[in-house]
This record gives sequence, structure tokens and C-alpha cells, in this order.
Amino acid sequence: MKNTKILASFGLLAMCCAGAAVAADAVYGNDIRLGMYVVQYDVHADDITGPFVPKGLNLDLKNVNTVYVAYVRRLSPNFVLELAAGVPPKTETVGKGPASVGSVPFNGQVLSTAKWFAPTLLLHYVFLDESAALRPYFGVGVNYAKFYDRVSTPAGNAVGGGPTSISLSSSVGPAATLGVRWHIQDRWSLIASYSYSAVRSNFIGDTAGVLRRTHVDFNPTAFVLAVGFAF
Repeated sequence: MKNTKILASFGLLAMCCAGAAVAADAVYGNDIRLGMYVVQYDVHADDITGPFVPKGLNLDLKNVNTVYVAYVRRLSPNFVLELAAGVPPKTETVGKGPASVGSVPFNGQVLSTAKWFAPTLLLHYVFLDESAALRPYFGVGVNYAKFYDRVSTPAGNAVGGGPTSISLSSSVGPAATLGVRWHIQDRWSLIASYSYSAVRSNFIGDTAGVLRRTHVDFNPTAFVLAVGFAF
């Protein structure tokens, strides 16, 4: 319901900006875009290993929404370069596996939280002529993800056996996107896209020198709905 309200709000904003699509009046070299990321994870992680770790302990992530911001530079009539980023979302890691570890609840418990800064650079091929109101595009590029504000929750500390520090290695990987830009009036446009980024990290929990490890493939996909302003 929350996502539906967000998307409906952007749709209403686009209708307010213009009643109907019109052909582009001018060609601008730059575009600033602001909207919403709806991020979903398809996590694949190795079972956690380390001292006193029973078999079958794994991790999952909760999906998040965050603000999308991008700068787009026109290179030619059919090629543009996009630098996209979002307000770093606070992502919750939950336990996946047995209901409990000993007497401590595990499955579905929020074990840790982290924020991540993940800019993505994409080269788009934009179909159709620049005078077209609707222009689909396809983009490929590279994503960088850096994790910070890593915190083990009380539930995570209980599972680990005491106060635990969390580390997550940075990630560099390919990214791709499919989208469409709808020119609605003069400098204004509405953008919808769906993207995938390969984000991988090594997770280490340190409880008084006792280390537990796993490798995590986050596999985030993101739906974006945004408003663009050309200049």
C-alpha cells in the first residue's frame, strides 16, 4: 500500500505538470532527475561459519524504499550518460534458518543494520528521435557500493553471544537498466525504469575476537519513478 501511494503521487505530479505529452521544443544537454527507488533483494548467501555456529544459519534482507537522484548528460541524439544515486537506505539483515540458536530466537529476527552508498554510472542507448514524446532506453554500466553505520542489534548480540561488530566489504559490479522517458512539457519529463546491480560483500561478525563469516550476493533490483528537469 505504501509503494502504491508513492507511485500514485508521482503520477499525479506528472499530470499537474502537463495535461498531455508534447514533442520536445528544444534539445537540452543536461537533466536532473528526482524520484523514488523501490528496492527489492534476492539474497543468496553462504551459511554462516565460525566457532560455535550450528549448521544452517543464514541471512536475508528486508526490502527498502529510498529517494532517487540522478544527473544525466546528453552525449548525442541517441546516447546519454547517467550518474544515479539514492539517499543511503538503512537496510535490515534478518536471520534465516532455524527458529532459534539454543534458547535465542533467530529466524526472522533483525540481527544487524547498515547503510550503503551505491552510485551507479550508466551509458544509455535511447531509441527513437529526440522529437518523440515517449523514448524507451536501455543502459549498461557499473555500480559501486560502500557500507557504513554497521550495527549489530540486541538480537544479533544475543545470537553471537555478546556485543558484536559488523564489517561488510565494498562491492564493484555490473549494472543494467530498462526504462522510458515521457516528455510532458518543455523542460519537464517523467521517467520510469527497472534496473539490476550485482552487489556482493563479505560479512564478518566479530564477538570479542570470535569471528563468524559469510559471503552475500544481494542481487538488488530497483523500480524507479522520477520527474526530470532539463537545462
